[in-house]
Amino acid sequence: MRDGQVQELLDWYDRHARDLPWRVGPSARAAGVRPDPYRVWLSEVMLQQTTVAAVKAYFERFTTLWPTVTDLARAEDGVVMGEWAGLGYYARARNLLKCARVVAEEHDGRFPDTREGLLALPGIGPYTAAAISAIAYDAPEVVVDGNVERVMARLFDIRTPLPAAKPEMTAAAARMTPNERPGCYAQAVMDLGATICTPRSPACGICPWREPCLARRAGVQADLPVKAPKKTKPTRFGYAYVARRTDGAWLLERRPDSGLLGGMLGWPGSDWNEDPRPAPPVEANWHRLPEEARHTFTHFHLRLKIDVALVPTETQPARGSFLLPRDFSPASLPTVMRKVFDLAHGSFENAR
Repeated sequence: MRDGQVQELLDWYDRHARDLPWRVGPSARAAGVRPDPYRVWLSEVMLQQTTVAAVKAYFERFTTLWPTVTDLARAEDGVVMGEWAGLGYYARARNLLKCARVVAEEHDGRFPDTREGLLALPGIGPYTAAAISAIAYDAPEVVVDGNVERVMARLFDIRTPLPAAKPEMTAAAARMTPNERPGCYAQAVMDLGATICTPRSPACGICPWREPCLARRAGVQADLPVKAPKKTKPTRFGYAYVARRTDGAWLLERRPDSGLLGGMLGWPGSDWNEDPRPAPPVEANWHRLPEEARHTFTHFHLRLKIDVALVPTETQPARGSFLLPRDFSPASLPTVMRKVFDLAHGSFENAR
C-alpha cells in the first residue's frame, strides 16, 4: 500500500514540481543532473522560518555574488550580514559563514555526503542534514518540515496537538520515506503541503493522496494539525538613537556577534526590557520623534522610542562610529533598524 502511495505522489511531482532556483527538477534529475549540495544547503538555511517567495531573490543574489561555498567562505562578515538583512534570524547568517569556512578549509570545499558528517558542521541540525542528504545525495533520510508535518497529520489523522505530535509525525514520515528516489520524494511532500495540502482550505479534490487520506475520510482535514494554544508574547521597550553629522555621516554600531541581531549594523540604543534606561551614545541636543518603531521577534514584541540629533563633524561618540553616505546603505540594516531609519531620516531632511 505504501509503495503505491509513494509512486502516486512521485508521478504527481513529475508533472507538477515547483520551478525553484535551487532545485534540480525531476526531468533534469532523470537525465543525470545532480543537485549542488552548496545550493541545497544555502536554500535550506534561508528557508528556515521564511517563505519561498521571500527567499528567491536572496538566494539568487547570494549565488551570483558567491557561486561556490569557497567563494562564500572568503567573503567579509559585514558584507554577508548586509546581504542577509531582511531575512531575519541573523544567527543563521553567522552560522552560514562558520559552516562555509569549515567546508572550505577542512573538507576541501566539498560538503560531507553523510548525515553524520553534515551534522558535525556548524549550524546544521537534524532537519537540514536530512534535507541535504536526501535532496543532494539521494539518501533515504526522513525530511520533516512544517509542510511535511501537516501532510502527515492529515494522511494519518494525527490529532495530538503540536508540538507534542512531532515524534508521531516523524514516525509517520519515516514509514513513508522510500529507498527509491528519496530526494524527489522529500521535495514532493514539501510541494504537496505548499500547493495543495495547504494550512487553510486544502484542495483535496486534486490531491494525489486524497483516497488514502484518513483525515479527509473523517472530514477533519481542515482542522489538522492541531496546535497547542500560543503563549502571549511579552512586550519589551527600548531607545534608539539616530545621529547624523552635518557632513551627512550616520552614527552606527555593529552589535556583538552573540545575541539577537548579532553582527549586524544598527543604531546605538538602550537595552530592550520592560523598563529600559536611556543610553545616548553622544552628548547632543536630542529630539524625540512622535512615532515609535514597532517590531515583532519570535518571542517578544518590541517598541522603540526614537531620539534624533544633528551633530557637528568633530563629534566623538562614546559608542559606534560615523559612516559617510557612500559607505552606508539602509538596505543593509536588519528590519527593525530599517524601521527606525524610515521614521527618522525625514526629520533630518526637514532640518536641512
